[in-house]
Amino acid sequence: MTVPPPSAKPGEGPFETLDGRTFKFACHPGVPCFNQCCADLNLVLTPYDIVRLKNRLGLTSDRFLETYTAAQTEPDARFPKVRLKMTDAPGRPCPFVTPQGCSVYQDRPGACRIYPLGRGAAAGGRELYFLVREAHCRGFEEEKIWDIEEWTKDQGLEAYHRSNDLWMEIITSKVSLGPQEHRVKKIQMFSMVSYNLDRFRDFVFQTRFLALFDLPPEKIDQLRTDDSALLDLGLNWLKFALFGQEALPLKKNPG
Repeated sequence: MTVPPPSAKPGEGPFETLDGRTFKFACHPGVPCFNQCCADLNLVLTPYDIVRLKNRLGLTSDRFLETYTAAQTEPDARFPKVRLKMTDAPGRPCPFVTPQGCSVYQDRPGACRIYPLGRGAAAGGRELYFLVREAHCRGFEEEKIWDIEEWTKDQGLEAYHRSNDLWMEIITSKVSLGPQEHRVKKIQMFSMVSYNLDRFRDFVFQTRFLALFDLPPEKIDQLRTDDSALLDLGLNWLKFALFGQEALPLKKNPG
């Protein structure tokens, strides 16, 4: 799930809890601030973001990471993240923005498509949505009215939410990674699945992976070409590899 910056809480600053209320918003070339928000961003990319973008651009995972991302390290985070690298042009615009709008609009990151909403978890695991009402944004002056369900469907967020929630279970887990000598390898596993799906596919098909896990033949065939299915497998494998959770079926008699 997406969350506000650590220093902010819904109800403070630009963050306004929705609690089921509707909101007015529209973004199009006729809005005076069009494209202004697509610059100088600290935009963390999720694994599903990377899958959609690299496939849209026809790039390998390695090439996409090298060209469009930069590593992000946070002092208290045990897992690395990557962010979208802004260009060096004045104002540091997004590499995909054009005067006409987003050049990868159909495959834009989840953080872009959910805006101006944010999504997090309230007590008891309940979904919490909040409005990010930034002063520069003139989209709030438009007359189009939305509720959360309508916005989620219109922006194609369902697949993003499903995959991102699986990933968030991993990066927010409090389960120990085990002895210190195992942690470097486990973080490498995390980075491979999260950011370099091509490398994970090689790992699945060129090691004993398929000899250890009980996957049906049709699933194995799907994994050869379907990146979304491969990512789902990888995220469940991380729960097993990092935390020892029984997230994938093991073969009774591994070959």
